[in-house]
Amino acid sequence: MDKDIESLQNILKDDPSNFQVRRELSILLADNGFNEEAEGNLRYLIKYFPEDAELYYNLGIIYEKLKNFVKARDCYQKAADISPQEDFFYNLGEVLVELKDWDNAIATFRKVLETDSGDGNSYFNLGVCYFNKDEKNLALDNFQKAVDINPQDVFAYFYLGYIYQNNGLTNFAIESYKKVLSISPDYSWAYFNLGSIAYRAGNIEEAKEYLLKTIGCNPNDIEAYKLLTKICLKQNEIEEILEILHTRLEKEENGDLFYCLARVYKFAGRLEEYDENLNAALKNPYTLTFPKDIVAEEYSDAEAKIGRHQEIEPEAEISEFEEESDEDFEEESEAEEGIDEYEEPQEYEEDTEASDDDEWGGDDTGFDDEYEDMEEESEEDEIEETDNEDELGDEDN
Repeated sequence: MDKDIESLQNILKDDPSNFQVRRELSILLADNGFNEEAEGNLRYLIKYFPEDAELYYNLGIIYEKLKNFVKARDCYQKAADISPQEDFFYNLGEVLVELKDWDNAIATFRKVLETDSGDGNSYFNLGVCYFNKDEKNLALDNFQKAVDINPQDVFAYFYLGYIYQNNGLTNFAIESYKKVLSISPDYSWAYFNLGSIAYRAGNIEEAKEYLLKTIGCNPNDIEAYKLLTKICLKQNEIEEILEILHTRLEKEENGDLFYCLARVYKFAGRLEEYDENLNAALKNPYTLTFPKDIVAEEYSDAEAKIGRHQEIEPEAEISEFEEESDEDFEEESEAEEGIDEYEEPQEYEEDTEASDDDEWGGDDTGFDDEYEDMEEESEEDEIEETDNEDELGDEDN
């Protein structure tokens, strides 16, 4: 392939005005990741062929690869203005989604559907746009059309499940999540949300099973560890959760997980380990989403008890501060491949209020009631989780 690029470059050295060779070279450079070089050649060609829609389209693809979505939008728009083709509108729509320009994205995908009413990806993207506009009924309608056209659209099924779950239609949500897993058995967010539903329904063993599958598929899902810690404390399965948390922390330190460990050790009445892990949590502030002032206060109290050679009494139950949070759902779409990971890709914001059972042990597992007046805003990056313990995956069509 390098030889092909080199041979085309040699031809251009002898004949810089060979536009066909330069066009071929531009595509070859782009296909091999030489985006800046491809950009330069395409811009050169556009000077001579300003009404060539394909050149603008190809340049838009380059800018999209370079994450310059504004320039990509302008190029796709120019291509569509010159020649209103379906592919031009589709790529324009995806870039508008990246730019969170929901209304113009909707209008653009509608244009795609005018010429191809069976384009499931366009229906999916319309669902994403309406979801972000908080028009959930329209989002449901378009996600349903997407799966009607493409029954293997795992991400559309996931969105359906998520919307049903947050509307309290748990049976429909469970059905949708199970459909996700029948298509993609390693889809960790579906396992997590099924675990969350089971937990709220009081099906603790079922919830635990789903959460163990979650971390089996995605060992980095911190929210799954947090909910699993609550469940293990409910069932007094101290050694099991200690092993799970320590195994994860051996791979990478995390403030939230150190805090989970601290609370487990407090539950077990092990003051020194409690104190040690509170300190470790504070030393990892960027991954500690629990209120740092509260953690610091606990650590100070634990240090004082150690200084007085005072023992800590094992706790029969554990309650945690109450928290409410805003969810940031982010997603980005990839044209030909369907859904890619959300690059904190479109940011979906959804406000949810935590119920008693959604708080960290705010039911029969609480750490006393010492934090009952506390509120916290928690945030998440790649696929996000809130106090209602639901996750929206970071993938897109």
